[in-house]
Amino acid sequence: MRVEVDEHRCVASGQCVLIAPEVFDQRDEDGTVVLLESAPAPDRRAGAREAAMLCPASAIRALQG
Repeated sequence: MRVEVDEHRCVASGQCVLIAPEVFDQRDEDGTVVLLESAPAPDRRAGAREAAMLCPASAIRALQG
């Protein structure tokens, strides 16, 4: 699995950080998403997928493969 983020689409809701704090963080100055792990470990993949599904701005993509 590979995770991608589009920082320009991010609306800084923080849902991704609440769901998968091992994979995502937020910038202090504006709350924009920061990707910590572009290829999450198997035990973190479900959280990354859920964060992508729940992102209100569709700024996160979880790609299989």
